[in-house]
Amino acid sequence: MQEHRSRAVRLESFGGPEMLEVQEVPAPQAGPGQLRVRVTAAGLNPMDWIMTADADTAARFGLSLPAGFGTDYAGVVDQVGAGVTGFAPGDRVFGGALSRAVADFVVIDAAGGIAANEARHTPDGVDDRTAAALSIAGRTASAALAVVDPGPDDTVLIGGAAGGVGVFAVQLARIAGARVIGTGSASSAGFLRDLGAEPVGYGDGLADRVRALAPGGVTAAIDLHGTETVHTARELGVPDGRICTIATQIDGVKAANGANAPAGALEEIARLVAAGRLRVPVAASFPIERIRQAAELQAGRHVHGKVVIDL
Repeated sequence: MQEHRSRAVRLESFGGPEMLEVQEVPAPQAGPGQLRVRVTAAGLNPMDWIMTADADTAARFGLSLPAGFGTDYAGVVDQVGAGVTGFAPGDRVFGGALSRAVADFVVIDAAGGIAANEARHTPDGVDDRTAAALSIAGRTASAALAVVDPGPDDTVLIGGAAGGVGVFAVQLARIAGARVIGTGSASSAGFLRDLGAEPVGYGDGLADRVRALAPGGVTAAIDLHGTETVHTARELGVPDGRICTIATQIDGVKAANGANAPAGALEEIARLVAAGRLRVPVAASFPIERIRQAAELQAGRHVHGKVVIDL
């Protein structure tokens, strides 16, 4: 690859995965206060295709055409702008670059503390594919856990537990000492058990199935998919103050957002991964040329774990 050219996934118009194209673009350069990262892996999230699906949604995220794609990345610093401290060429880093991560290079503000524009040092013992799967899902799970604050006396119902955020939420709740019941499809039961959750099928009759599993009651709930888990938790007597959503707004229930994750949440998750206490299952990885297939797989919402692009 010549230094002055690089690959990036672009959308010339907003829409579904079929709009994604790999283009050759000028390599971005690090300006003052910035660092350039040679991306080795980029993790996909539902947010990526939701915010590029139509112009109105894109505008809310500050995106305009031509737009990039993907937010979570991992790689190696290869350029450091004037005034940058704490980073040097050759440092392994990971973080977020809002809707521009699936590219050979991303430029990050070195002081950026927001999920959409940040770099964190990748700990030894965390490979780049794993690091590229941490930022959005890890922060979102941490924010949700902070709302319900589970502990050893809790039984937590987690809806949509086999998805990208669920992988983190289940394990973080277990690390906090809680018992976890996770909703999912029949095909996800073994996957959820491996994470430390007790699986339960979603759909009609969920409250009765949860009562059978937890006769002593459920004390907290996190809905990672829609509203079913919220309504079930209320039916089971969980107070609104210990229920949290991430994908919908329900009066009286707090919605968690990765941007509001506790300070240091991402570093803590990376430490847990490095220590072998938290697993990040990568369900599939694709080369950048197969970005459409990767996005379609992720958008199907039936993948267990993360989808990663290798660069």
